[in-house]
Amino acid sequence: MPSDGELFNLFEQALQAYNPWWHGVSRDTPSFRRPLFEELLQDAAELRQIISLTGPRRVGKTTLVLQVIQHLIGNKGVSPSRIVYYSLDDPILARIPEGPRAIDAIVERFFDLRTRKPREGVQAPIYVFLDEIQRFDRWELHLKKYYDLELPIRWLVTGSASSPIFKKSRESLLGRIKDHHLLPFSFREYVLFRTQDQRALQEIVASGTRIREDVFRSSSGRRLAGSAAEFQRALIPHRDFLQNAFPKFLVCGGFPEVWDLPDAIRRQEYLFDNQVQKVIFEDLFYATQFRKPENIRRFYLYLITRPGEEIRIDAVASEIGASRVMLERYLPLLEMTDLVKTIQKFTRKPLKVKRSNLKAYLVDLGIRNAVMKLDERLLQDDGLLGKYAENLVFRTALAWREQLELSYYRDREKEVDFVATLAADRFLPIEVKYTTQPRAPGYLREFTEHLQQDLALAIGRNVEPEWHDPIVDLGLLEFLLIFG
Repeated sequence: MPSDGELFNLFEQALQAYNPWWHGVSRDTPSFRRPLFEELLQDAAELRQIISLTGPRRVGKTTLVLQVIQHLIGNKGVSPSRIVYYSLDDPILARIPEGPRAIDAIVERFFDLRTRKPREGVQAPIYVFLDEIQRFDRWELHLKKYYDLELPIRWLVTGSASSPIFKKSRESLLGRIKDHHLLPFSFREYVLFRTQDQRALQEIVASGTRIREDVFRSSSGRRLAGSAAEFQRALIPHRDFLQNAFPKFLVCGGFPEVWDLPDAIRRQEYLFDNQVQKVIFEDLFYATQFRKPENIRRFYLYLITRPGEEIRIDAVASEIGASRVMLERYLPLLEMTDLVKTIQKFTRKPLKVKRSNLKAYLVDLGIRNAVMKLDERLLQDDGLLGKYAENLVFRTALAWREQLELSYYRDREKEVDFVATLAADRFLPIEVKYTTQPRAPGYLREFTEHLQQDLALAIGRNVEPEWHDPIVDLGLLEFLLIFG
């Protein structure tokens, strides 16, 4: 049996392997950088707060962290010796005496804790990147200790969004931690990823950011319609590519690792195993010790079969044979995993009443296809495509930093698909009709005027951008590329 000293040497060897830049060797990372990269880099370099990066399994958190490290070394001039990366799901931690205090061991490499000063030859600040932090028991207490000691350390930690334990730990660091959340690729990101060698299309898509920013700043429908029409014309030479890419994205979804798998069966197996089975039967079961995890699985299956439909919790409880109280407990946990998200009815009241009716949507349609065993044949189902179009608009609006809340409106036969609350008295109503005749139903106009708003969006299929004060008609592809 190895001695304690030999086992600790294994930990040191692991650190060396995780940090090849200490020896002048870089780790290869993809050239494509997701939009969150710039903000994460800036925060890691400038903020004293602990930075956390959350998201579903296999969404690209580790890649993003390694890109930040690479940029700090190669572009910001940070000495490699000041950067340490470690993954806390390393099995070596279960074997060594230092395992339970691995974070302490890393800090003590650089600082004398008696004096709170850097060790000889150490330049501060030190950058510590800890991957899969939720694997480390009571990790928040360790980071809180060093944060409160005011040691010159910039912390960046990653954790799975599917871990309720991680969320609870972050809450205990309130004020000391800033969270970033990484979702699966949007269609806009998918296009940018697939066209890295097509500069013209990249520049057109990038120009959509300015249109979006202008909309949220000014709410000018006339200007949006004009800019969107110009944007649509610029896309004409690339229309064949987009018309080919869009159905592929509908089928495969936003997890890059499945895009190049050879067939639908392998994509479905990969997504189901990694994003559903492991989340419900491992992450949630471990965190909550549910006696019957199959109940939460049935609830999830019920929700994903009805994307965009208004549902009542008590009716769902009756149908799947569970109590309403139990489902109200399950729902926040499911939302925490990024398997599903819900929105409630729109109200201008500052306090919400207890949820009764709601709509559920998927964060990633590829996961739904995997669960429902759907392949390219789904593209022949116009009814399903309409639901998927609405889901893509939801996914796009969900990521808007400008929105304070996303809800829907329904009163008998009157309905508005989405209402994005942008400020106390500023709202953006959105209606999605995946047809070639996008003209919004009369109630969108009535609802918008009742709220005294200057802009509403009617999203259709392959339509010309037009302004019908206060409504702007937009094609779905243009909406996704401009607002995604």
